[in-house]
Amino acid sequence: MKTRNRVIGAGSTLAPLSAFAAGPDLSTITSAVDFGTVTTAILGVGAAIVVVYIAWKGAKMVISAVRGA
Repeated sequence: MKTRNRVIGAGSTLAPLSAFAAGPDLSTITSAVDFGTVTTAILGVGAAIVVVYIAWKGAKMVISAVRGA
């Protein structure tokens, strides 16, 4: 039982040392990627979907108005 306590104590004293380790520097990889065109493409697809949705809803409204008249 005493050996187990010593192992747990040693592990808990060494655990915080890894918290101060610096992470890898990925700035060379992330600076080479341009997200501007990707963002524009995603917004363009989203806008196209919204236009289709609005046209669909408008058509439903016109059809319901014609049927109700």
